[in-house]
Amino acid sequence: MAEKRDYYDVLGVTRSATADEIKKAYRKQARLFHPDVNKDSGSEDAFKEINEAHEVLSNDDQRAAYDRFGHAAFNGGSGGGDPFGGGRSPFGDLFDTFFGGSASGGGRRQRTIPRGGDLRATVDLAFEEAVFGVEKEIDVTRYESCDDCHGTRMRDGQTPSTCSNCNGTGEVRRVQNTILGQFMTASACDRCGGEGVVVSDPCPTCRGRGRQAKARKIAVTVPPGVDEQSTLRLSGQGEQVRDGVPGNLFVSLRIKQHKDLGRAGKHLLYELPITVAQAALGAEIEIPTVEGPIDFDLPAGTQPNQQFQLRAKGVPDLRGGERGDQIVTAHVVVPTDLTPEQRDLFEQLGGTLGKATFSKEKGFFSRVKDALGV
Repeated sequence: MAEKRDYYDVLGVTRSATADEIKKAYRKQARLFHPDVNKDSGSEDAFKEINEAHEVLSNDDQRAAYDRFGHAAFNGGSGGGDPFGGGRSPFGDLFDTFFGGSASGGGRRQRTIPRGGDLRATVDLAFEEAVFGVEKEIDVTRYESCDDCHGTRMRDGQTPSTCSNCNGTGEVRRVQNTILGQFMTASACDRCGGEGVVVSDPCPTCRGRGRQAKARKIAVTVPPGVDEQSTLRLSGQGEQVRDGVPGNLFVSLRIKQHKDLGRAGKHLLYELPITVAQAALGAEIEIPTVEGPIDFDLPAGTQPNQQFQLRAKGVPDLRGGERGDQIVTAHVVVPTDLTPEQRDLFEQLGGTLGKATFSKEKGFFSRVKDALGV
């Protein structure tokens, strides 16, 4: 698996770049690699990489976490090529018990980077908003760093003192004499709870937790072409946690039905009611689309359930492919309550038409055979 590129390199900015410089660099790169503009192979992956880099570096909390921990900040751990997949050797507990160290050779356990909890929200979209995309703003209540102590948990933001019991290591080691010799055991310091610091004067605002619940308005960019199954992930917009990285916000989409149009993937569907006369003679009929009503030329001799394709009048492709079509299905509405004059006209017409027959080339059974491939 290819190693992830540095986000600053992806956008072509330095680590000291301002928010405006990052925004300008993102727009420049996005224009160059947008799949609708750049048809080269790999442009779609590059565009996704650019969006991912901008999403992290444009958020102050996420950028700070990335500057401190790199890509590991968003993987829920300290990263690294761990052959055992769990951050520690499976023999770690055994080594810790007898020698006070880990099986990887270090004197202390590896510290796992804490990660804030994920949040979930739902956004309601109009049919057209799902088709063309939209910017939405949602209300979220999440835990963030306390305004008064700035996450230190101490009154007025003071720095907690180093634990004198473990000298800031968070561990207490003891030597035991056994028949096999001396063995060292290590356990979490009972005075500081393994943190290495002591909160002697807790912040009264957050009661020494370092976090408080805050109501926030979060901007959500809904891309064109989403559907009911789409869930958007806003990295780093979840709950914050002390000395760690924030969680994510997952936004589910709820799309309202259109009064005239249906949807099948990236294609739109419209059921067009027409009269017998319109079907026989043809007509110019106004039909709805997501871009507004258009004039549609119904050809003479239109058959019941005949379909017509309006190119590129459907839904944009989420992956940057061609836009879908709008499929118009004609439904001939046969009148059931004729006036005497209308009945007389139909009788005259019926006398001139003769006997109705199906086309032998593509009758009903022929179409069934074609569909079954027999």
